[in-house]
Amino acid sequence: MPTRESLEANRWLRPVAHRVLAPELWRFTRRSVPRGVALGMVTGIMIPVAQIFFSALFALPFRANIPTASLTTFLTNPVTTPPLWAFAYWVGRKILHFDATVPGQPITTHVANDSWLNWLWSEAGPALITGLVTITIVASVLGYIASAVGWRLWIARKWKKRAHSREVKP
Repeated sequence: MPTRESLEANRWLRPVAHRVLAPELWRFTRRSVPRGVALGMVTGIMIPVAQIFFSALFALPFRANIPTASLTTFLTNPVTTPPLWAFAYWVGRKILHFDATVPGQPITTHVANDSWLNWLWSEAGPALITGLVTITIVASVLGYIASAVGWRLWIARKWKKRAHSREVKP
């Protein structure tokens, strides 16, 4: 992770450094961390390139934790992206009902007469985009809830440990 000083010294960030380096975007709080997780999920799944840059950029208006948003984008990587896209295609086909049979139009005739580019434009593209949007929404909501509940449990355990240590001392 770059240090605050290195970011302040960067000539490209100098005009917006006061906004990017705001302390509330770098502190781990119960509100900013779940926002960062959800934002990292969205940028990690929906944006194929420059995910860390876009997650940091989108963290500014949403007041999300920048390190958490940036690290959550690593959920998608060269190993996890192909299965994710295959699953998104499957989900999109189910949502758009592309598996339903159409009377009078057999699948073999449809595939034999159309080119792969037409298939990509008319079926694979919409199915993939629909699936990616659906997976993004579900993953970001689940990520937000899981990180908020995890944060709450972690704080409750710290309070319980603190209360137990106070009881033991006297």
